[in-house]
Amino acid sequence: MRPPSAPPAPPPATGVPLNQPRAASSLNLHAPVPWSTGLCDCCHNFSICCLTCFCPCVAFGRIAEIVDRGSTSCGVSGALYSMIFCMSGCSCLYSCFYRSKLRGQYFLEEQPCTDCCVHLCCETCSLCQEYRELENRGLDLSIGWHANLERQKRKAAADIAPPIQQGMKL
Repeated sequence: MRPPSAPPAPPPATGVPLNQPRAASSLNLHAPVPWSTGLCDCCHNFSICCLTCFCPCVAFGRIAEIVDRGSTSCGVSGALYSMIFCMSGCSCLYSCFYRSKLRGQYFLEEQPCTDCCVHLCCETCSLCQEYRELENRGLDLSIGWHANLERQKRKAAADIAPPIQQGMKL
């Protein structure tokens, strides 16, 4: 006699919001997706360009908090970035790991070269691109991970809440 088998697993969801990484089962691992903007598209968003040029520690801190899903704060990541920069001038070696992590979460192409080369050759452009990528996926980096999570929950609740019907009027 055969033992009873478990019911089949449900099919993976096909519609994935832009700000959520895709599940590994629903994608072709051999086809990474392109970045939403190019590396040298810094001037397409002037405020991000200014932030990364004049306060790269803040831009990096915001990126790191989102990529780490709130497990590290913007302040701690930004301070560590600044400290590494002041002590060695090689903060790009720290920030390139976050580019790799971001690419892994969203299955982005490693282009135009390796993550460390991109950060080593053009730290400001790479931070701008990463910042824009997260914003283009619906995240507001200025409010942090937890506030973005709450905003998503409110939006999801509003999307599935039935409309309120008004009673009869006399």
